[in-house]
Amino acid sequence: MSGAGTPDFFYREAQRLGYVARSAFKLLQIQKQHKLITPGSSVLDLGCAPGAWLQVACQSLGPLKNGGAVVGIDHKKVKVPPLYCDSRVQTVCADVMKLPKNQVRALSPRQKGFSVVLSDMCPLVSGITTRDAALSAELGMQALGLAVGRAATAHLDEDIRTDRLLNDAVCTADDNGILQPGGHLVIKLLESEDNKEFSRICKPLFRKASWLRPKATRSSSREIYLICLGLRS
Repeated sequence: MSGAGTPDFFYREAQRLGYVARSAFKLLQIQKQHKLITPGSSVLDLGCAPGAWLQVACQSLGPLKNGGAVVGIDHKKVKVPPLYCDSRVQTVCADVMKLPKNQVRALSPRQKGFSVVLSDMCPLVSGITTRDAALSAELGMQALGLAVGRAATAHLDEDIRTDRLLNDAVCTADDNGILQPGGHLVIKLLESEDNKEFSRICKPLFRKASWLRPKATRSSSREIYLICLGLRS
């Protein structure tokens, strides 16, 4: 629904095409522009409720014979949508902020990690801009820590390196992340000054890092996506 309370184009299109949420069009645009998911990809979807990104991820894998896997994690119990999803999709009900990295890696095919990590996690918006942005950054840093491990701290200033957030999200993790070399990472954040820090961390770690505000984003929303391509080995 739009901010005015009336169905907008993407809401109507999601219903018409069988996606469980309009957010499907955000990943569809990202996928169209960057080709993150290919046949055989192993995809981790953090904050997967209500399941629209699971649909797009599985759809992007192609026919079942192509292989691949999609794992969704959310603190809510998420039923795998019947349309666009198949046996390659599974969901786990867990708190990403407390889930040990080795348990997440164990969910990947042959426990070798994932080729794509998607984070659509977002805090419950309070309307207090600074608070919401800080919570969003915390979720984003958790996703980054899971993906790249201790490498996320290598490009930080010393005062930031000792911040509680990074100690919790990254420094307590093992050295290696769950994202495979050459893999791709997408993180949703709320626009704030903290986003510059994410760019500074990710640009040396990936072949390319850029920002995107998908067309399906509501005009009233401050969300923006950091898209990181090709994790350097």
